[in-house]
Amino acid sequence: MTEFRADGTGPMPSSDRPADAQPTAARPLWTPTGAHGGGSGQDWASRSREERAETGGDAAAHRDRDAVRRRSGTAWSWVRETAIILVSALVLSLVVKTFLVQAFFIPSQSMRETLVENDRILVSKLTPGPFDLQRGDVVVFKDPGGWLTPEIQQPRGPVAQAVNDGLTFIGLLPQDAGEHLVKRVIGLPGDRVACAGPGEPVTVNGVAIDESYVAPGSQPSEKEFEVVVPPNSLWVMGDNRQHSADSRYNQGRAGGGSVPVANVVGVAFVTVWPVDRFTMLRNPSATFADVPDAG
Repeated sequence: MTEFRADGTGPMPSSDRPADAQPTAARPLWTPTGAHGGGSGQDWASRSREERAETGGDAAAHRDRDAVRRRSGTAWSWVRETAIILVSALVLSLVVKTFLVQAFFIPSQSMRETLVENDRILVSKLTPGPFDLQRGDVVVFKDPGGWLTPEIQQPRGPVAQAVNDGLTFIGLLPQDAGEHLVKRVIGLPGDRVACAGPGEPVTVNGVAIDESYVAPGSQPSEKEFEVVVPPNSLWVMGDNRQHSADSRYNQGRAGGGSVPVANVVGVAFVTVWPVDRFTMLRNPSATFADVPDAG
């Protein structure tokens, strides 16, 4: 039963209410979670300084261990991703070099002024292949046999030689010209290519061609010749005619001076180095526009 104060300010507890239900100073109005029995929910403020320091130290040590694990995981992820990128780049370079494009450097003056010594060129390996060879193409081909004189190579240590060979194999270094040559295609299979000698133009299938790419001061050919290009072969000549040991000077060898199409690596399409020599190597199609097909 509830009683009211005489002054009317509010109710008073009934005398029938149990005495232990009334809050006292000994019993708080609320009990912290887990406080009963001194459990883990014990009030932080009631702990001793040593207990708080020990608990805080454990937490800090736990955070440090987590940070170390995260750093280790991050470092390993970086190493793994870097390795994947490098391997992928090497594989891609090998695929490109094998099937699409290969780099070469020019060691001689036989193709001046189109190409000069130490030029780096890129060669498309899609020709011959999906695309056909054309008169006027600048081609890189493997020595058919005896065209090149043996060169004395500067000695390298075994490690340096292995690194050089590996980088060249995957295409990160240009192929040296130890067994390759660079010339211009003048005659295709079945073409009759001829020159009457000094001061006379080169003719293809009876039509004289105006060779604007020939080096300044050079004449089309100081040597008289007339050949019919064998099947599956090419007649090639250097642009620096008086300094090029090309098809004209190898007529006594197998093929009569012609180069088997199978020996052709590809067609040069750009000079990429040095930077000031950057040039697209375009086919001079106008030079051969009036030449009829082989009869």
